[in-house]
Amino acid sequence: MNHVFYETFTRHNHAEGIKAHSTHYCPGCGHGLIHKFLSQSIAELGIQDRSVAISPVGCSVFMYYYMNVGNLQAAHGRAPVVALGQKVARPDSIVVSYQGDGDLASIGLAEIISVAQMGLPITVIFVNNSTYGMTGGQMAPTTLIGQKTATCPDGRTPSMGQPMKVAEIIAGLDGPVYVERVALFDAKNRMRAKKAIKKALEVQMAGLGFTFIEVVSECPVQLKLDPVKASEWVQEKMLPVYPLGVKKDTTAEITEPPVINRPPYEYQSLFREIGTSDHQVPRFAAGFPSHLDSEDVGIKFAGSGGDGAQTAALLLTRAALQEGFDSTHIPSYGPESRGGTSYADVHVAKEVLSPAVPNPHILVAFNAPSLVKFAPSVLPGGIILYDSAVIFEVPPVPEGVKVYGIPFAEIAQNMGKRILKNVVCLGAFCAATRIFPEDTFLESLRHGLKKDPKIQEINRQAFFEGIKAFHAAYPQA
Repeated sequence: MNHVFYETFTRHNHAEGIKAHSTHYCPGCGHGLIHKFLSQSIAELGIQDRSVAISPVGCSVFMYYYMNVGNLQAAHGRAPVVALGQKVARPDSIVVSYQGDGDLASIGLAEIISVAQMGLPITVIFVNNSTYGMTGGQMAPTTLIGQKTATCPDGRTPSMGQPMKVAEIIAGLDGPVYVERVALFDAKNRMRAKKAIKKALEVQMAGLGFTFIEVVSECPVQLKLDPVKASEWVQEKMLPVYPLGVKKDTTAEITEPPVINRPPYEYQSLFREIGTSDHQVPRFAAGFPSHLDSEDVGIKFAGSGGDGAQTAALLLTRAALQEGFDSTHIPSYGPESRGGTSYADVHVAKEVLSPAVPNPHILVAFNAPSLVKFAPSVLPGGIILYDSAVIFEVPPVPEGVKVYGIPFAEIAQNMGKRILKNVVCLGAFCAATRIFPEDTFLESLRHGLKKDPKIQEINRQAFFEGIKAFHAAYPQA
């Protein structure tokens, strides 16, 4: 049998000591068993090389520690739509969305209903332990009436809503073809759970449609019971509310399996997106900006809402794509619409392996909180560019980091439009980093901003004002 379930968990605590051979799950938790049954089924069916597991936020977020298959992470509740994207992109893949009750039945309810109703051959394993296990034991949609949790310490009442019977809800939709609820509290039910998981994968392999397995599971920690008592509690308390069994199975009746219409992808469509009419994007760079990094340059733009950090990041990303490099832009917005800090992470790379930039080569800060927050994370030898019109003190920075202050806001204000400060910044950025030639940025501005000639011209002026200001302030740089 292929070792779908790793024999040694090298990703768990660096495989040191007992943690190389044990999961991070609490004693008596059902996740480990479900992982085992899923892994065994994948191995027995010979589909390891084309299986992809999707895990969102929750106790299973580290499932990739344990399963030697393709693994994708999803935002909280969004695993079904990530699974859908994987299936549509690679119809030959066997896709399993693995979710808990707080994840699927609460924040992800719209996603699971929509994807299930589409009926495409995807498998969802839904772990119902009646609580938000990972985040402190808050009340979940599946919490029982009378059950005490961190957010209903006196017990759930009907006024808080009835426990959600997810398997029945999914079975009531037209899209799914096989829905079953199983449990783990004894050997007989564990074998039924294994059988159900394997059948769900077999149905997917045959392309018959959407399959859904709900697993009633134990969470001893949040129940405040030992593993044996937790299993008894599941059997005595949960089963009357969540009866086991097949809720829907129409697989024998299917004569026309659903068709996966994969959208056609044309490489040149990317160039149409950035605005060229002949699909030929002009390039001005002689090569990759290896003076910054040989493979992947990480940049962080940070400021308060309205500073234009996100737009500047998008324009840089567009510039990188124009030059034929891999590039990503990931925004992160703070809770404040003004003040505080929000940021955008940008990669300019030969191949982007992760969109996040925790340690940037280059930091651009539009306000003081952003500089204080991110300056210590800049890589040694990197570059910091900040708006000296509003930032008057620079915090300690790592060794070898070059720090340049240019008054973006003041220059833009003198031009009559303070909103131009992010384009002024791009000009100074171009001069300070030499990441791309000036013409690369001008081409990005031409296609990335409004086509109005007046807007184009004033942004062009702002870009060159930024270049001029940098050279005037740092002639030797």
